[in-house]
Amino acid sequence: MAASPSDASKGGRRAFLMRVRPEVLAAVETLAAAELRSVNAQVEMLLREALSRRGALRALDTAPASEEPPSP
Repeated sequence: MAASPSDASKGGRRAFLMRVRPEVLAAVETLAAAELRSVNAQVEMLLREALSRRGALRALDTAPASEEPPSP
């Protein structure tokens, strides 16, 4: 079951369905594996980076992405 909009305002996450071409998903899976992240965390990180570059995510520019890889 997807989270309600009120969950998101409390710092929770909302679930959604995303259709993506197989080659795009394969590239994300490869990046996620290389950076020791889940596919979900990798997608969120890529979205944050893209939004930050466009200036659409200024409030979260310094917020850590979820599931950061462990330090060596």
